[in-house]
Amino acid sequence: MVSPAPAVTDLDVDQRREPTTTWLVAQANIAAKTALLIMLVLVLVDPSWGNLEGKAPGPRALTYPMLAFILPVWWLARGRLQPYPWVADLLVTVPCFSDVLGNRLDLYDQIVWFDDWVHFMNTGLLSAAFLLLTRRSSETPGAILARSVAFGLSVSLLWEIGEYAAFITTSSEMPTAYADTLMDLSLGWLGAVTAAVAVIVARRQASLRSEL
Repeated sequence: MVSPAPAVTDLDVDQRREPTTTWLVAQANIAAKTALLIMLVLVLVDPSWGNLEGKAPGPRALTYPMLAFILPVWWLARGRLQPYPWVADLLVTVPCFSDVLGNRLDLYDQIVWFDDWVHFMNTGLLSAAFLLLTRRSSETPGAILARSVAFGLSVSLLWEIGEYAAFITTSSEMPTAYADTLMDLSLGWLGAVTAAVAVIVARRQASLRSEL
C-alpha cells in the first residue's frame, strides 16, 4: 500500500524560497559592486564620462568602494562567524551605485525631483541596512525608530558636510545651498522613518509566520 505524500506547509515553501532569494540578492549585490567599480574607473579616467566635472569625482572614487566593501571586510575580519549579510550589503552598495549611475545618465539635471528621491531612498536604504546589522530580538518599535532616525540623520549630515567641503563652495549651487541642505536633511529623516517602519513590519510578519 502506497502511503500518502506528506502535506506541504507554508513553512516548507518559505524554507525552499529562502536559498533562491539569497542567491538572487547575492547576484544583484555582486553585479552592483562590479558595475560600480567599472564606472568609477571610467570616471577617474574621464570625469566628463560620468558628468562629474566639478562634483568631486576623486573623493567619490575613493569613498564609494570603501563603503561598498566595508561589510565584506568586516565579515572576514570577524572570522565568518555568521551567515553573510547579503541583504544588508546590497542595501549599502545600491546608494553608491545609484549616485554614479544617476550622474552618468545625467538624471540629476534632466529630472527635477531625482536628487530629492536619491536623498530619501539612499538614506532609507542605509538606515535599513544599519537596523538589519544591529537588530535585537527584544527591541521595541519605538527603539527601532529612534535608532533609525539617529543613524539616518547622522548619515545625511555627513553627506551634506562632504558635499559642501568637496564642491558646493565653488559651484553654481551655492546661492541655493541652504534651502537644498534643509530639504535634503528632511528627506533623509523621512527615509530613515520609512526604513524603520519597513523593518518593523517585516519583523512582525516573520514573527507571525514562525508561530503558524
